[in-house]
Amino acid sequence: MKISIFYDEIKYRLSGSSNAKRLIEKVIRNENKIPGDLSFIITSDSNLIELNREFLGHDYFTDVIAFSNSSKNIVNGEIYISLDTVKVNSINYKVSLRNELLRVMIHGVLHLCGYKDNTVQKKLDMRIIEDLWLKKQKEEENGVQI
Repeated sequence: MKISIFYDEIKYRLSGSSNAKRLIEKVIRNENKIPGDLSFIITSDSNLIELNREFLGHDYFTDVIAFSNSSKNIVNGEIYISLDTVKVNSINYKVSLRNELLRVMIHGVLHLCGYKDNTVQKKLDMRIIEDLWLKKQKEEENGVQI
């Protein structure tokens, strides 16, 4: 198992990345799956829209695209995140950039675990799970074990 975070042409670095990696592992294990090799690539809107066009045929900005290479219960894949869109969303939702980035990382992992967000209800279901894990992460960082 290896969880990696790469930064593609951006200056930002996620503080507490080892805590974020542990969080991602817990999310996966909670879904009764095994963490495999995961790569988070944090990049720009311009890079992510090119991926969106090329691989998904979508011509719009998004915050995250997940490519699964999972087999059986082992979660493997690449998760591309647009820092530009995450920044805008953090302002719109009035949360820290780190918090919103963690949310998007969780969201991408949930996709790799089989979750879909193609309906309002499915989006809401994913948001509830994201909120739960963000709360647990905050508690852990404040000294409360999860």
